[in-house]
Amino acid sequence: MSRIRVAGIIPMGDGFAFMHRKDVVKRKDIQEYYTFPGGGLEEGETLEEGTIREIKEEFGITVEVLKKVYELYSEKFEQKEYFFLCKYVDGEFGTGNGPEFSNNPKYKDSGKYIPEIVSRDKVKDILLLPPEIKEKFVKDIDEKIL
Repeated sequence: MSRIRVAGIIPMGDGFAFMHRKDVVKRKDIQEYYTFPGGGLEEGETLEEGTIREIKEEFGITVEVLKKVYELYSEKFEQKEYFFLCKYVDGEFGTGNGPEFSNNPKYKDSGKYIPEIVSRDKVKDILLLPPEIKEKFVKDIDEKIL
């Protein structure tokens, strides 16, 4: 059974909310990058519930899931990823208290997790993972779909 990961695409202000990852020891290839906020689905959760929970944990904000926009299967990680367009509802961005912020030794090689809003015209210039989704996402921003 492959793992399921959910992620949110959250427009905020003139940009989008991402998790900026720095000093990632456990990845030999890349130590700094951006990613869509999200994580693994917990038992009994729907895709939407998992997305809402992960974004609350990581960013401290409540979102409404609007629609699924991308899907990806990663052979490397043996996981299926679902990316949902979300709408900010409330909460203070950057106040997440998920396990990645806890000094838990399990996360010591994961580096820093920095919530950041990147303006839409700068998204194409950042290293945003996964690359297959970045390509579609940048195209959708350019075409004003997102």
